[in-house]
Amino acid sequence: MADIDDDFEDDPAPLTERPPSPHLTALSEKARDYARNARADNTQRAYDADWRQFAAWLRRQGLDPLPPDPQTVGLYLAACVEGSPGRDPLSVASLERRLAGICWHYRQRGEPLDTSDRHISTVLAGIRRAHGRPPLQKEAIFADELLAMLSVLDMDLRGIRDRAILAIGFAGGLRRSEIVGLDCGPDQTEGGAGWVEILDGGAVLQISGKTGWREVEIGRGSRPETCPVALLETWMRLGRINQGPLFRPIARKNGGVAAERLTDKHVARLVQKTALAAGIRGDLTEGERRLAFGGHSLRAGLASSAQIEEALVQKHLGHASPEMTRRYQRKRDRFRVNLTKAAGL
Repeated sequence: MADIDDDFEDDPAPLTERPPSPHLTALSEKARDYARNARADNTQRAYDADWRQFAAWLRRQGLDPLPPDPQTVGLYLAACVEGSPGRDPLSVASLERRLAGICWHYRQRGEPLDTSDRHISTVLAGIRRAHGRPPLQKEAIFADELLAMLSVLDMDLRGIRDRAILAIGFAGGLRRSEIVGLDCGPDQTEGGAGWVEILDGGAVLQISGKTGWREVEIGRGSRPETCPVALLETWMRLGRINQGPLFRPIARKNGGVAAERLTDKHVARLVQKTALAAGIRGDLTEGERRLAFGGHSLRAGLASSAQIEEALVQKHLGHASPEMTRRYQRKRDRFRVNLTKAAGL
């Protein structure tokens, strides 16, 4: 009689031994795409750089990254804040961001790092106490300063585009990534972070920001040469932009408009360049002025200039709390609520 195992020679392999089906493979790829999209591109790039720095330090010390060791991470934090030959010490804010990047990568590997362990929490508390400083903020750009910055730009296609970027960024209180992430309409690109709809009364922006989706209304101004919506319309008409990314590079050789999206670094460089050319904060040295201005200068400028209820400013900027909005308001009335007088002194 044949061996009983012969009857099962042609049976399929157990489920655990089967190769994954094309459907499951496709779902796995899609899941990875969604996981990568859970963080903004800038945050993801920063976290990847944080992990590379940490892994390189571990290699130099002859240590392995796995399993996560709180004591080793505490030593790394101390090394970062002390600096080394050829490397400046990290600020507390940069150190906290680097720790966040390390924690994120450990979570992706299924081995979370316990930051409440005393080897991390106590070291970090001591670093904050010894090296903590108030956060450095970019200078706010106010409306009259924005007009001066617009005036230094040429009237060619590049200048028209940059005028629209500055004006829309200011009036919308947008982050630089939100400016360059705009498309001409919904569902036009995979890398878009929102889109614009131009109406008779102004422009409506649908923005995917740090706190989720929000709607930003930008009304029309009193003069076409300074109206954000009119400047945007002019750029779209002359640049023949009606599909895909709203703000794009312009070729230096033939002046043609590229198909890809501008990077957010262009916004920071544009703000710095035009602020310098317009002579804003002339009391500072050129080096100090370059450091003083950036993409957030537009956002802080609107928050500081708008004389409306704080809750409306908070909603417009997409802040989760009024405390964050107040950090952006550089010239608000700090003593409108006077507890000294209210207490009777």
